[in-house]
Amino acid sequence: MSEVRRSTSSSYRPRSSWIKRPKREWKPLEDRSCTDLPWFLLFTLFLVGMGGICGFTIMTGGAARLVFGYDSYGNTCGQRNDPIEGVRLSGLDHTDRKFVFFLDPCNIDIIQRKIKSMALCVSQCPTEELATYFDLKRFAMINGSELCSYELPGHKYPQLPERFEKCPKLPVPESKALPVFNRCTPVDISCYAKFAEAVITFVSDNSMLNRLIAGVAASKEIIVGLCLLALVLSMILMVIIRYISAVLVWILTALVVLGSLGGTSVLWWLYIDYRMTMNETMTKDLIETEEPNDGMKTTKDHAQGLLIYAVSATVFTGILLLLMLFMRKRVALTIALFHVAGKVFIHLPLLVLLPFCTFLALSLFWVYWIMVLLFLGTTGNPEENEDTGLVEFRLTGSLQYMTWYHAVGLIWISEFILACQQMTVAGAVVTYYFTRDKTKLPVTPILSSVLRLARYHLGTVAKGSFIITLVKIPRLILIYIHNQLKGKENACARCMLKTCICCLWCLEKCLNYLNQNAYAATAINSTNFCTSARDAFMILVENALRVATINTVGDFVLFLGKILIVTCTAFAGVLALNYQRDYTEWILPLIIVCLFAFLVAHCFLSIFEIVVDVLFLCFAIDTKYNNGTPGREFYMDKALMEFVENSRRSMAMEERGRSKRARPKEDVELTEVKAMAPGTSSA
Repeated sequence: MSEVRRSTSSSYRPRSSWIKRPKREWKPLEDRSCTDLPWFLLFTLFLVGMGGICGFTIMTGGAARLVFGYDSYGNTCGQRNDPIEGVRLSGLDHTDRKFVFFLDPCNIDIIQRKIKSMALCVSQCPTEELATYFDLKRFAMINGSELCSYELPGHKYPQLPERFEKCPKLPVPESKALPVFNRCTPVDISCYAKFAEAVITFVSDNSMLNRLIAGVAASKEIIVGLCLLALVLSMILMVIIRYISAVLVWILTALVVLGSLGGTSVLWWLYIDYRMTMNETMTKDLIETEEPNDGMKTTKDHAQGLLIYAVSATVFTGILLLLMLFMRKRVALTIALFHVAGKVFIHLPLLVLLPFCTFLALSLFWVYWIMVLLFLGTTGNPEENEDTGLVEFRLTGSLQYMTWYHAVGLIWISEFILACQQMTVAGAVVTYYFTRDKTKLPVTPILSSVLRLARYHLGTVAKGSFIITLVKIPRLILIYIHNQLKGKENACARCMLKTCICCLWCLEKCLNYLNQNAYAATAINSTNFCTSARDAFMILVENALRVATINTVGDFVLFLGKILIVTCTAFAGVLALNYQRDYTEWILPLIIVCLFAFLVAHCFLSIFEIVVDVLFLCFAIDTKYNNGTPGREFYMDKALMEFVENSRRSMAMEERGRSKRARPKEDVELTEVKAMAPGTSSA
């Protein structure tokens, strides 16, 4: 029995030894394989569902109703219609009636942003103003276009008692058909003034609005030129920022330190001055009243508040100075990464085109999404509105979930497109970093990265973008609830909603940063999303202080770059508008130019930021798994190599200093005596 026990115990192995977890071996640009294939299939099925919604709207007539228009009885203009059960005047042949005419086009629902009027299909829009019912009759007789309800004969318009309800409101304005959508629109849009006023709530003076619009129209050439200038400045800054990054970083550091010291000094000076004034005032008051009053208590509260502010500022300044002192060496890494990032854009000039490609892809998708959303608005079962008696098409039952599906698609696919940009940049930068001889880089590393993404890693991108979608949807829902309950909820509920929104926003930013590094790890090691995210997270945790330095100093430097581009563009705009003396209103053109300049700078410098983050991850991996010895040579650039050598020298000096301080004083003296003795110097 004991032998059996011994054999059993000897054959037993811990579970960890049965399944040995393989150690992660970073093999850049090797062992390429498909990653997260189930998520690629899931995303493909989701895209099929999005296409199915579009096909459903087309097959059920929603697209035709939107494009060709339909009347208040459910008939589509320009075609033969089937009768709708329970709806009178439905199922008419409108082959010759191709235009939608509203009986009261100026009756606009400002809340719902739609026209509350009976609509008819007509063969021709009124080409002139019709002031009387005799004019309506004449227009119907001459042009064959009856502008009253279908059951009313055109030659009897002036005599029919129903004319006040079923004929257009007089006078009927001159109209023209919209291109493509075939809606009769009044030539004089003065009746839309109320609607425009509701949309532009900040404008109260119509003359000012007209002057601003006139200023934009008059200076449109200058606006286009300034927008192109902002584009050129952004591309130039991406290349030359490596030369000015050191200056910007140290200027930033000096400004932060001086600002914190100055603010703290001012607060202490205010406190001391207020305290001295308070003592003099209180002494006089005590002599006069001999009792403390409420004014003295208020003065003490003010002094105590200033003291709290001064102490808090002192603590903050002290912590800031300690952080600056502790992280000053890591700032050099940020400067080196910026320097290498500038070289990346020189070797990979097509990176500059990525923002254009991403913007084009997003624009095309958003246009498609809005088009399908409009199709959904005219899709569904016809229902007669009890209040107006007009026929409306509504999605009922399970069909109404298509709108929610479509809304999720907007977020997921938009995040997918942005994630593809991140993966493309990561793949190109990884190729650059881990190619020792830069003359042997592929002809088009960007195109190679796009092809690798399309062939191997679409599933990883789909999974990462879906995680962001899961966080973004609840935040958007909470924002919608907060806006709907504004002014109705209590303070506690408002605070809780804002707290949840803020927490979800922070979580989304953290996940975005982790996803970006996970994509870089996938580009290096061709691992799935979860494995790449875990590996990247471990690398980032091991270099937490470096990450903090790069994200604070680097992001602020890039922010200063954005401000620089906006400022230069605005300055050029002022000079250009001043040179053209005809332009008296500069506000709106300058606002448009500055907003566009900031948007362009943000798009381009966000690419630069991604490059810096990917370079840092590559650098951290390089220094972890290589040490510069034969067989384990570094991949890094010369600027990063100098940073590593300087760090090694400083660490060696610190270690020698520690070891020297750790030895007893007698040993130190004995060593010095031996060093001074003859014959020992050669040793």
